[in-house]
Amino acid sequence: MSKKIVIIDYGIGNVKSMYNAFYNIGFKPELTSDKQTILNADAVVLPGVGAFNKGMENLNESGLFQIIHDFIKKGNPFLGVCLGMQMLLEESEEFGLTPGLGLIKGKVVKLPILPNSVEKLPHVSWNELREPTGGRWNGTILNKVPINTDAYFVHTFVAVPKYEENILATTDYAGINFCSAIHYENIYGTQFHPEKSSQSGLSILTNFVNLIK
Repeated sequence: MSKKIVIIDYGIGNVKSMYNAFYNIGFKPELTSDKQTILNADAVVLPGVGAFNKGMENLNESGLFQIIHDFIKKGNPFLGVCLGMQMLLEESEEFGLTPGLGLIKGKVVKLPILPNSVEKLPHVSWNELREPTGGRWNGTILNKVPINTDAYFVHTFVAVPKYEENILATTDYAGINFCSAIHYENIYGTQFHPEKSSQSGLSILTNFVNLIK
């Protein structure tokens, strides 16, 4: 049986690169904002690049806020990428407080880079993924991914989960150790872009597809 993978197209972010990444690992995902198509999927990806408030505005206006909640209640794998990961949390401080999807406890804040730091914002670079505790990656989207694997980042804000157990991976930038991947039940998120992270990124997307039961 073919696996039905949906990439939510809600008018923000580069969905084409995500589509191409899944195609390169042998799948033909569907780009859609159709509510029933999303609900009927085996796995769903919420991509996104840009401002938190604009992303949430688009989800709310299109009626996709509730559809995302309804899909996740089915227990099928769900992946938020970059802005899509940040919107999984309760709120963001970007351009004032904006409520998020509220699927994972916590908030989104600006990376606290010191004004005199050599490193600047946004954080645009390849950077290492670290496992917070041994074995945490087992059976997740990071299963069998080598520790300190490089992934591609483009962001200024970061997720701060309320509970440490929701932090799947961390990354260091300018001496700041931030959450670069999250996990709660069937929900995953990556601050980095797996679709732009070469072979390691494709391995992560393959692991995500393999979560489909």
